[in-house]
Amino acid sequence: MRINKISVRQLFGVFNHVIPLNREEGITIIHGPNGFGKTVLLRMVNGFFNSRYSELRTIPFTELRLDFDDGSHVEVTKSIAQTNENEKDEKLTFHFYHPGAEPQNFSPDLLTNSGVEFNLHWSVTEDQVNSLIQFGDQNIVTPLGPLENITLPFIKSFEKFAWRLKEEPKWLSELKSSLDVHFIETQRLLTASSVPEAAVDTKHPSMIPSVNIYSQELVEEIQAKLAEYGALSQSLERSFPARIFNNKAPSQLTEETLRNKLNEIEEKRSSLIENGLLDKDENPDFQVAQNIDGTTNNILSVYIEDVEQKLMVFQEAATKIELFKRIIKQRFLYKNMSISKDKGFTFTTADGKPLSPTDLSFGEQHELVMLYQLLFKVQPNSLVLIDGPEISLHVAWQVQFLKDLQEIIKLANFDVLLATHSPDIINDRWDLTVELQGPIE
Repeated sequence: MRINKISVRQLFGVFNHVIPLNREEGITIIHGPNGFGKTVLLRMVNGFFNSRYSELRTIPFTELRLDFDDGSHVEVTKSIAQTNENEKDEKLTFHFYHPGAEPQNFSPDLLTNSGVEFNLHWSVTEDQVNSLIQFGDQNIVTPLGPLENITLPFIKSFEKFAWRLKEEPKWLSELKSSLDVHFIETQRLLTASSVPEAAVDTKHPSMIPSVNIYSQELVEEIQAKLAEYGALSQSLERSFPARIFNNKAPSQLTEETLRNKLNEIEEKRSSLIENGLLDKDENPDFQVAQNIDGTTNNILSVYIEDVEQKLMVFQEAATKIELFKRIIKQRFLYKNMSISKDKGFTFTTADGKPLSPTDLSFGEQHELVMLYQLLFKVQPNSLVLIDGPEISLHVAWQVQFLKDLQEIIKLANFDVLLATHSPDIINDRWDLTVELQGPIE
């Protein structure tokens, strides 16, 4: 499913915005003065699809509407409900309309007026804690204090309590899961780490550099591919003799074709080594006799088929790494980036000295983080929200951003909605833009 249009009414009490998404090129750029709601719109879309209802509760608006390519649409409305004589609560309601079907409605409010009901009749589990935090509002105040201050070890110290939540209806869960939304926020150089057991009273989780996290993630990605490659290799090697013995039909490959395919395999191996996906000892000095008889032809045909199948394991990762390295090489002057299965991405200075990723300039880190997220963290057919891609980037890098983005989209296949103040990001592509207007006088 893809979004055709995003609309919001009475944002901050004054703005009515309508944003048609560019379906043909997959890139829509919103721009406008400060305070008109560019970032907030991205947060609202992210809040709906990723169940961050606190985003929707705290932002002043009356209606958010998302129109989809199948003719359906969802509306998120906000109303003021009186909870008691002295308190009022902002109530969210989701309305879903699909052609030929009955309208659906749901309010994600908790069943109890106080927000959370605690009972001493079952032990808390991590899934229950995550469910509450995902489903609820970070501003909820519980008998143990604000929800944002509570960690699982802290809760477990109380041993037993429970809460009741309204179960999310199937239609809403299916709607949200039909589109993966990935938000690249302006604060992207630091990422929250897991809160250690000893830090249960820490208000906010510790933040560590994103470049360090992503480098380690790349290690894990490469190691997973190597494990898949190793398992497939073992399977093919075990069955290789039997397949050679049972392969009675003569090979249809000519000697010239065989030699060409063997050369292609060696080139692929060299490329995979260069991109950190294979070790150098994986590239044997393989020589074929001058004349290839029928038996050798059959053996080589099976061998080539096996190797091509094994190397296919790396194809997607290799393509992304190649583009990642190429763009970084064009942007990072006087620095070299290498990829390895043990260290992820590493950098050296022009004279060959090691350089920590955290010692890159802020502009370089922003570029690295955005490229990594777009290439390695976004699922195909997603909607990517990017806030302020121009942050810390030199004007020349800003001018190149859309071209890089288009190349990534062509490879990874997703849609982008980005918010910017920079005419250099837009460059000559004003046809992709939607200007947020002020209220009509």
